[in-house]
Amino acid sequence: MTAMAKVILTDIEGTTSSISFVRDVLFPYAAQHLPMFVRANAHEPAVAEQLRAAAQEAGVAGDDCEAIIAALQRWIAEDRKITPLKALQGMLWEHGYRNGDYRAHVYADAFDQLQQWHAAGVSLYVYSSGSIQAQKLFFGYSEFGDMTPLFRDYFDTTSGAKQEADSYRRIAAAIGCAPVDILFLSDIRGELDAARAAGLQTCWLVRPADTTATEADLAASPHAVARDFHGVTLR
Repeated sequence: MTAMAKVILTDIEGTTSSISFVRDVLFPYAAQHLPMFVRANAHEPAVAEQLRAAAQEAGVAGDDCEAIIAALQRWIAEDRKITPLKALQGMLWEHGYRNGDYRAHVYADAFDQLQQWHAAGVSLYVYSSGSIQAQKLFFGYSEFGDMTPLFRDYFDTTSGAKQEADSYRRIAAAIGCAPVDILFLSDIRGELDAARAAGLQTCWLVRPADTTATEADLAASPHAVARDFHGVTLR
């Protein structure tokens, strides 16, 4: 029998929250405002550090601001999970959140269940392709208010790609518990496969608005399946 999970590690997009919020609100906001943000803040140390990393990733000159912006815009259009892009987006989205331009969408069932787990003493962590800064802003400015007190810590692509097993091994080591004690929640089969290969327990969140999985896919899955957070069990 599978042991009771002591830790929940959750994805965001398509899991706690709708894909459409990120796709239809955050990404267009970044695409529209990022060029102006980069030009205005390129000499700020934190921004400059990410621009250097973006230039190296894109293979362009580090002082060619317009070429870097073009690469960033291309990566946004391609939904690339590139760390300097995610960091810059996080900086930009902070302005939007603080300015009240939007509030992050969270499913009501996710909010309710996360609260219940937290109250029961279950340790909650987040692992998303968005930067840690972006994750904290997301939950800090959610439709349900500030949810950050629910989470112990956050992980992003600096821990590794989400479809690589070693990423989950690193996260388990950082948390300080055995992989088998962690239940990973995601809407992406490849991420769940990687987590399972690392020894984590897994649950596939299959929300009608956010999935293309068929019933045959679900039946053949080695992962537990839940239609919402109320359907997730810790055993």
